[in-house]
Amino acid sequence: MSHGVPSRNWSYPTAIKFGVGRIAELAEHAKSIGLKKPLLVTDKALASLPITAEALEVLAKAGLGRAMFSDVDPNPNEANMTAGIAVYLKGKHDGVICFGGGSALDLGKMIALMAHQRKDLSVWDLEDVDDWFTRADEGKIAPIIAVPTTAGTGSEVGRAGVLTNAATHKKKIIFHPRLMPAIVICDPALTVGMPRFITAGTGMDALAHCLEAYSSPIYHPMSQGIALEGMRLVFENLPRAYKHPDDLMARANMMSAAAMGAVAFQKGLGAIHSLSHPIGAVYGTHHGTTNAVVMPMVLDFNRKLVKDKLASAAAYCGIKGGFQGFRSKVMDLRKELSIPENLTALGVKNPDLDMLTEMALEDPSCGGNPVRMTKKNTRALFEACL
Repeated sequence: MSHGVPSRNWSYPTAIKFGVGRIAELAEHAKSIGLKKPLLVTDKALASLPITAEALEVLAKAGLGRAMFSDVDPNPNEANMTAGIAVYLKGKHDGVICFGGGSALDLGKMIALMAHQRKDLSVWDLEDVDDWFTRADEGKIAPIIAVPTTAGTGSEVGRAGVLTNAATHKKKIIFHPRLMPAIVICDPALTVGMPRFITAGTGMDALAHCLEAYSSPIYHPMSQGIALEGMRLVFENLPRAYKHPDDLMARANMMSAAAMGAVAFQKGLGAIHSLSHPIGAVYGTHHGTTNAVVMPMVLDFNRKLVKDKLASAAAYCGIKGGFQGFRSKVMDLRKELSIPENLTALGVKNPDLDMLTEMALEDPSCGGNPVRMTKKNTRALFEACL
């Protein structure tokens, strides 16, 4: 036990080493999956921070080098991937350690996926459509270890990565079963130094994942239960982590909620994500913050079909007042975390609503929304968010 935070090993959905200080085990876990020369992939902001230096030091001391690639944009694109692959191949690396928030985790996975594939296979050929993933040579995907430093996307327990097409500004979900990291290190201490607005945005991303998975009409009772407990953890711990950044128990619970949200959304996502993906791709907004901005409007949009379900969730989370109480709790949480009130306040000026509507309807997330999304109601929903 450290700081009252339990230390556990989980194998659901992959091997998760959870606990304060467990970043110290990075090299031994890398060796356990046969890595001799891993490339640590992180983002620009993290590259110069002490937690990253510490991770590289753990690797270097164990004779695994200290190679790092950090040219990763907040919404990573194929140019970042190509640059990362060049570094990976030049250094003759044999695996990827994804270290950071969703951007670094997603891009690290893409490097591991594409570095050794045949030249005529484009990353866009592996979009999460039907069985497109079978186009990749599975044996050539490099081993992946994931070390999240935010508590949001849950990409550390997912089999996909999000990549933005720089030419079309469209975010695509790239999928392969082998993108599931072999080992995940969840060390809540790594999240302590997050800027407040990132704690807020990533935490609301975790809530959006749990809320949308829970609301999705697709049958998946395991995901349903995980989503429900994930929402409770966010409501109880996100304000604490935001106000008291050093509260390791709150950080641990948020880290768990983030992983739970990503496990749960196998059940489906919905309108929150199908709106925020195009907005993030076109206007460069923070993904989790964008989710938080559109969340109340999407709750209203889906109200008819989710009010009973969310009344049950409210009761479980100790929130009085059924659906309306749940919505009020979301509004209070947004206020506490200084989330902008609408997309205009987020900085989205003169948006091209026809283009955004088209992009939202193309987004795979909209299939899991309780209310069927159409051109008319989706455009009206965007208008309600402005």
